[in-house]
Amino acid sequence: MLRLPRFRLHRPSTLDEALACLAEAGSGGRLIAGGTDLLPNMKHELATPATLVALSAVRELSGIRRDPDGGLVIGAMTTIAAVAASEDVRAGAPALAQAASLVASPQIRRMGTIGGNVLLDTRCQWYNQTYFWRSAIGFCLKKDGAECHVVAGGSRCVAAASSDTAPALMTLRASLDVAGRHGRRQVPIDRFWTSDGVRNHRLGDDEILVSIIIPKTPAGHRGAYGKLRDRGAIDYPLLGVAARLDLDGDGMVQQADLVLTALAAIPRRVTSADALLRGTRPGTPGFAGQMDEVADRAFRQCHPLENIAGDADWRREMIRVYVRRTLEAAASGGGPVHHL
Repeated sequence: MLRLPRFRLHRPSTLDEALACLAEAGSGGRLIAGGTDLLPNMKHELATPATLVALSAVRELSGIRRDPDGGLVIGAMTTIAAVAASEDVRAGAPALAQAASLVASPQIRRMGTIGGNVLLDTRCQWYNQTYFWRSAIGFCLKKDGAECHVVAGGSRCVAAASSDTAPALMTLRASLDVAGRHGRRQVPIDRFWTSDGVRNHRLGDDEILVSIIIPKTPAGHRGAYGKLRDRGAIDYPLLGVAARLDLDGDGMVQQADLVLTALAAIPRRVTSADALLRGTRPGTPGFAGQMDEVADRAFRQCHPLENIAGDADWRREMIRVYVRRTLEAAASGGGPVHHL
């Protein structure tokens, strides 16, 4: 049986109290939201914080509301299930609602939070194991070792980003509201990432993710999310595809975006997707032809590694399939895409 190590727990009731607790804990402190990722990692001795600062009682971190400009503000402690079920999210950010609906299992979605999913630790089949298992192979770059078992001789961790909601938020041009001891800052989510698999985001150790801000989407906005996984529930993505299409009054594509995840340490935007699809009309041969070209571009740009379960060559072949299906779902107002 894997047991949790001993730790001290703080349960602040305000954001200021939470920041003070985090500052007091110093480098030995960690935030805990739903705990669906952190607690298993602690049992595997991937994280061994001396102090946990629980955010469940900080009410200002929860809830979904409209901002004065018509966009959405989602508190970081809002459960994934609440995001998936929100009519406001489904109407204004359908790719996000779909991505949230495919996270793990119903039980985990009710416990896990949207902030926790955005900040989800990168994953690797050589890292997400018990301490005993990892010690037998000599550990790895991400934790306790000096060798990458994915890339021979590699000097940089290539553990994969596995958040389902992050790529959808990137297509929505979301920003993150972050609080720290020096005040608040807003960070466009595209600028939040770093390509190091050890720690792939720029949230400071003394900072707390407060909320996610999504700008208002136009009336013709369409979005969808596709997730490749071994099973119909629980699994992390072997590939995730978030698609955005904004249509004008005549049904022509005004703007397009496509972001893939589970291939590298950060989600990957497919370049030229907007230029190729802009001006086409879904349901026509022109749109279908350009959609195939976007799928080919994604295939050429993305190269999965043997860092997570699933044959890397097969996962790469599925890029074309899932890009096409997710764009088709977005165009038709359908989705999510989560089967072969």
